[in-house]
Amino acid sequence: MAKRATTGAISSMTGFARQEGGNGAVSWVWEIKSLNGRNLDIRSRLPTGYEALDAIARSTVPKHCTRGNLQISLSVDRSATPAQLKVNHELLRQLLALVPEIESEVKAAPPRLDGLLSFRGVVETIEEKETTEELDARVAAMENDLVRALNALGTMRQSEGKRLQTMIAGHLEQIEGLVADAAGAEAARPETLRARLQAQVDELLGMSPALPEERLAQEAAILIAKSDVREELDRLRAHIAAARDLIAEGRAIGRRLDFLCQELNREANTLCSKSWDVALTRIGLDLKSVIDQLREQIQNIE
Repeated sequence: MAKRATTGAISSMTGFARQEGGNGAVSWVWEIKSLNGRNLDIRSRLPTGYEALDAIARSTVPKHCTRGNLQISLSVDRSATPAQLKVNHELLRQLLALVPEIESEVKAAPPRLDGLLSFRGVVETIEEKETTEELDARVAAMENDLVRALNALGTMRQSEGKRLQTMIAGHLEQIEGLVADAAGAEAARPETLRARLQAQVDELLGMSPALPEERLAQEAAILIAKSDVREELDRLRAHIAAARDLIAEGRAIGRRLDFLCQELNREANTLCSKSWDVALTRIGLDLKSVIDQLREQIQNIE
């Protein structure tokens, strides 16, 4: 039975699982490696005679994983199967027929039975034929062990996801703190912006020849748009809240978190481009650095 992630649980795309099994004299081992991927990519490596398990794996994996590059391998060991021996009587008769001919030419002791039987091809090993029912039972047992391996993989991916969730929460706190620093910076305060705008407008008014009133209004609007970072700060706060909502939702949220990271980075870039103050620019650069760290972790989330 597939174990699905509960609400609020985040899964990583990296993990490993190994499941051993056996049926009669045949034993096997499933191994699954999971790495990051944009989509769900399944690659199976199966021994001859068990190719049908590829279709089973491809239909079962999506019940456990939605993203990631999965490498699934199955190794089968039949060494415990009792050996069935058969004597090649035709070859043995040919060897015995050669004995008189060789004795006439070479003086030697007559051949012993163990020597004849050790001659290559005299004794053959044959595999015991199994019924269709026996093969079907083994494939069914292998399928059950594949599900167990996928459950173990899911547990490991969720465990890694918890670690990532803690790291992501820490990055979001850092981003939130930097946004608060930016909002409290001298260059972002309304009174500072007002004073700077007034100084620039006065400079425009003092130009010769004087600017027309309509042109002056346009220039003032451009100055405001270039200097005021409050909209960017509001959007940064909104993206932080949206990211936290996604983390609370859990499950397969990697793509949406990655999109939010792009939006956070876009606003940080705009903040830096608008900044006319060294302190505010430094905060914007710190924001970009932490957002890059956040995105690096998000790349691992399913």
